[in-house]
Amino acid sequence: MDTPQVIAPPCAQPGSPGTQDVTPTSGVIHVNTRHVSGFVIIGNHLAQHHKLSLIAIGLAVHIQSLPAGAKVGIKVLTDRFPESEARITAALHELEAEGYLHRSRVRLPSGRVVTRTTSYNRPGADAPPVAAPARKRTPEPALKTKWAPPAPEPVPSPAHIPPNTPTAPVPAAPVRVPAPTAPRRQTTPLPQPHKPTEELHRASTALLADLRRYAPQLTLPAADIEALAPGVAAWLERDAHPESIRHALAADLPHPVKHPAKLVRHRITTLLPPPLPGAADLTAPPRRKALVIPLQNCETCDRAFRATDPGHCGDCRTDLRQAACPA
Repeated sequence: MDTPQVIAPPCAQPGSPGTQDVTPTSGVIHVNTRHVSGFVIIGNHLAQHHKLSLIAIGLAVHIQSLPAGAKVGIKVLTDRFPESEARITAALHELEAEGYLHRSRVRLPSGRVVTRTTSYNRPGADAPPVAAPARKRTPEPALKTKWAPPAPEPVPSPAHIPPNTPTAPVPAAPVRVPAPTAPRRQTTPLPQPHKPTEELHRASTALLADLRRYAPQLTLPAADIEALAPGVAAWLERDAHPESIRHALAADLPHPVKHPAKLVRHRITTLLPPPLPGAADLTAPPRRKALVIPLQNCETCDRAFRATDPGHCGDCRTDLRQAACPA
């Protein structure tokens, strides 16, 4: 009965009276070390923001830690971090929506358009005025006398400035240039029948209205059916079978079909078959017979030779020419 029990842990030592323990009983415990170089000040309004995502908060801290003039484009950030381009773009949009970032396109004096990014470590605060760069003074020639620094010019107070004194020009705000857009491609015109008839129009509208039986996604309004009917009539005019037209327009549809009329119009235009060739086009051209020069018998030596007309052979004509020539 006198053996002590060692199962229960010993009681915690009570704190000294009059003192308060600052160490939390649970949660995070900070071990802070004072930075003397290589640090950036971040406000709790950013570190504990209740709307921004963790990627956006980390990206804002990274941008604020960079020196002025550093590249912070999407391609540069994608190469720097393992996150994808889509996630980094979404984080930049979050920072722009909350006022931590502002991006604008500015045209330089050389004509080049660049993207200017401005980072705010505290959104809503007035930005400090930008100091104008100091001009370099040209060195004056050395004088033999002892040089003395010039006395500073007195700064006139606003009350003593004349009303017509010219003031420094206010820098103009950067001009926003819209992003370049790709030129719109010209739409191919819808094919038209050479001889439109009432029968072709009725068959075309019936075929278009019947497409929804085979593909419910191709339920076309009446106005679109009337507009697309000449294209189907051009198919029928070229002796295309209605079942072939239906298969060309309703087979292998994308999912989902956002614009049925545009899809049908595109297939009518791009898949238009050529006209059927006629019987004369399928017949091979007749072969030309070789010209055969008939045989002739020479009237002098009775030798056979080829010529179109009867007469003398080459040897006899030579003898005749020599006999006819005077000596």
